[in-house]
Amino acid sequence: MRKLIYGMNVTLDGYIAAPGDDIGWSVPSDELFQFWSDLLQATGLTLYGRKLWQTMSSYWPTGDQQPNATPAEIEFARRWRDMSKVVFSSTIDKVDWNTRLVTGDAVAEITRLKAEDGGPMDIGGATLAGAAMRAGLIDEYVLATAPVLGGGGTPFFAALDNWVNLNLVETRTFPGGVVLTRYETRR
Repeated sequence: MRKLIYGMNVTLDGYIAAPGDDIGWSVPSDELFQFWSDLLQATGLTLYGRKLWQTMSSYWPTGDQQPNATPAEIEFARRWRDMSKVVFSSTIDKVDWNTRLVTGDAVAEITRLKAEDGGPMDIGGATLAGAAMRAGLIDEYVLATAPVLGGGGTPFFAALDNWVNLNLVETRTFPGGVVLTRYETRR
């Protein structure tokens, strides 16, 4: 059975994007960027909701060709393009870059994918991750908490019907006061 990981940069008050989908507060240090790139390298499959897919696919297919791209950004762009991805959306009809589109029941498809053999899966996008949270499918949460208050926007955590008990696996501090915490779901 595959492990499902939900991780993102988050404000101290729990938002992954400020109002208007503003992520300008979320500029990772080189070390944090490398952490996310290494996590991507260890991932067998990434699951995206439409909005995050559109954000990622608008930059990373050519991120390694940008004039000011750092070595870590070049590496990330190549990893991102090459890795297998699934996008869940009922409003788009085409995806590229080693990606498959799913328009049906996301929870059923994620459950099916988790039952397969293979490396860990990463899930991104608040709506998609929220559905997976409510269905009890997420095995690990990774939060890179920035020392900023967003005051509103898109929350990292969805409203849940039941408590989810977690075990702390790791804490780590990055430049700029970012604190990384990793939790596993206690089953």
